Amino acid sequence: MPDSSDEDHRFLREAVRLSRERMEAGFGGPFGAIIVQNGKVLAEGWNEVTSALDPTAHAEVTAIRRACHAVGDFSLPGATIYSSCEPCPMCLAAIYWARLERLVFANTRGQASDIGFDDALIYDEMPKHPMHRRLATTHLPLAEADAVFDAWVKKADKIAY
Repeated sequence: MPDSSDEDHRFLREAVRLSRERMEAGFGGPFGAIIVQNGKVLAEGWNEVTSALDPTAHAEVTAIRRACHAVGDFSLPGATIYSSCEPCPMCLAAIYWARLERLVFANTRGQASDIGFDDALIYDEMPKHPMHRRLATTHLPLAEADAVFDAWVKKADKIAY
């Protein structure tokens, strides 16, 4: 793990400040995130779950959406995300999908659990076979779905990601 720098401390403090500011303004839970590339802030995000009525509007996801829009790409190589808290499984997956280079966070998922934001169920469910999860799941193969995947493989102008 790279040593933390003054820049890491500065941007992480800004993510924490943002988490408090937006929480107190009524946007949602106490979470903030900032995406930085080459010392420049690309985007900020904060929890908007309750204000946007969107369970996916976590701080990291909203920051990623704004950063991708700002750079005009779905990928953020070379960028660092500073998060006020260790990302939940959904946000961590989004960080990987966006190809961010680094993650720096302050509070841990244990601390989040202590204040009512417990992701343990999701972490426990992820490694299970889909048919053994708590979520009622049915695998229903369809020829039409296979055909769409076949068409994707043959698509000459696809943008791989």
